[in-house]
Amino acid sequence: MTKRILKFLAKKAVHLVLLLIAVAILSYTLVSFSPIDPIDAYLGPSILKISPEQREVIAQRWGLNQPPITRFFKWGEQVIKGNLGKSTIFNEPVISVLKKRFVTSFWLMSVAWLLSGGLGFILGVLAGAFEDSALDKAIRLYAYTMASTPTFWVGIVLLTVFSVQLGWTPVCCAWPVGSSEMEATLFQRIHHLILPAITLSLVGIAQITLHTREKTVEAMHSDYALFARAQGEKDLGIAFRHALRNVAIPAVTLQFASLGELFGGAVLAEQVFSYPGLGRATVEAGYRGDVPLLLGIVLFSATFVFIGNTVADLIYLIVDPRMRKKWSAA
Repeated sequence: MTKRILKFLAKKAVHLVLLLIAVAILSYTLVSFSPIDPIDAYLGPSILKISPEQREVIAQRWGLNQPPITRFFKWGEQVIKGNLGKSTIFNEPVISVLKKRFVTSFWLMSVAWLLSGGLGFILGVLAGAFEDSALDKAIRLYAYTMASTPTFWVGIVLLTVFSVQLGWTPVCCAWPVGSSEMEATLFQRIHHLILPAITLSLVGIAQITLHTREKTVEAMHSDYALFARAQGEKDLGIAFRHALRNVAIPAVTLQFASLGELFGGAVLAEQVFSYPGLGRATVEAGYRGDVPLLLGIVLFSATFVFIGNTVADLIYLIVDPRMRKKWSAA
């Protein structure tokens, strides 16, 4: 069993390396065709005040005077050594920017991920257990509405209602304006986290709910459910005692597969709430032509999502006893 797991992880590691190589080549190619000039984006409003000689000095400093292929291979060589380059807009190593921004985004995405997974699973089971009831119809109405609603629009509505009109939550940022990250208290951080996390959760809950409901309905019409119902057991008891394990397996898959969508949603939510996380750094890097930072974020997000999917595969061994027997026999 242990050898099979190690072999599985070794294959996944090889797949991850190949994935990162493909992502790096594709991302660098797309960035090379970007209409944004990195030097103009770096200079900003002071473009007219810079002489051609000074512009050349800046190009040499960032290596922008070399052909794209040469820059790619030099960048790839540094990535292999663990150096993702230096951000032009933050003027510090990309790894340092990723650490700072990911810590801020981690709490936002973690809270939203747990809320969407937990509440979505419960709502899906309840809707499937009471199929075509008033509760089922209400849950489906919410799920279909949220599934078709853009994340940024949900964020704008919540921001307008709870921050602007009611004044219950902050308008922006991850801590009070005018104070530093170190000065912010835990309560202030949570207060600023509430609305962005709810924004991501409302959309994420819908996807999990609809998928879980479908699997629960199938389980409620199975032979073992009919037998349990014939013995006098209630629908809710059948759903949580008998169907839960079969429903949990695909729910785990969808929950970890949603990491990519969660990261994409975080980009929009952080932009709406001016939340200084990795998503907002992605927008800034793309808008201002910070190629090293943009590529670093792409590689990091690809690794993040890939690891999440790998963890989901390993959780199968715990949730599904059939897979444990299969792996043990192999």
